[in-house]
Amino acid sequence: MKMFAVAFAASCCAPSLAAADEPKPVPASEVCLQAGHINNTVVVDGRTILFHMNDGKVWKNTLGSECPGLKFERAFSEEVRGGTICSNRQMIRVMHRGNWCSLGAFTPYTPPPTPK
Repeated sequence: MKMFAVAFAASCCAPSLAAADEPKPVPASEVCLQAGHINNTVVVDGRTILFHMNDGKVWKNTLGSECPGLKFERAFSEEVRGGTICSNRQMIRVMHRGNWCSLGAFTPYTPPPTPK
């Protein structure tokens, strides 16, 4: 956070400073998840994986294209470097088939409400 030395500058710019302090959404291309905070993953289909975090949040990763065998096997591995898994930067490998596929964008995911 920047601090202004001149009282006049701080007082005239106060409304814009308040807006600057609001959290900005992180672009999907820059989202990285801490690997140690992932509780489990769920393969939804050949292009979608849900990453369930220890804190209860869920992140959806939409691969750039269909990953052959992912929907059938519902299992993959990945090499984690630096303790993070990042949007659009890493590959996964379908467990038994050995196909390599690129992760896509991470977006926050809210499950649909359960019908009563």
